[in-house]
Amino acid sequence: VQLQASGGGLVQAGDSLRLSCVASGVTVGIYAVGWFRQAPGKEREFVGSISWSGRNPFYADSMKDRFTIGKDHARDMVTLQMNNLQPGDTAVYYCAARRNKPTTYAFWGQGTQVTVSS
Repeated sequence: VQLQASGGGLVQAGDSLRLSCVASGVTVGIYAVGWFRQAPGKEREFVGSISWSGRNPFYADSMKDRFTIGKDHARDMVTLQMNNLQPGDTAVYYCAARRNKPTTYAFWGQGTQVTVSS
């Protein structure tokens, strides 16, 4: 499984941004796709996830009010819609995929930079 994340950029506080994660290769058997982010000097943080079927979106508590994860079945793509972005959202955002077992995310994209200016 190969994952390609895109859509990052430089935005101002209050703006919205939509990230995309396209899966290619052997996608049969993917159980879920998750989004993570890592800010400079901080540990990687879980943002949210969605099943490969497009059901059961799940979010970290601090993300669920402003972030929405969706699935485009026609393009094997998972999206992360981010609204009302704040400087604290500045990070490299990664998408990752996992199979049903093991439950760890084994496949990672290269990350896309999101920078929010105040």
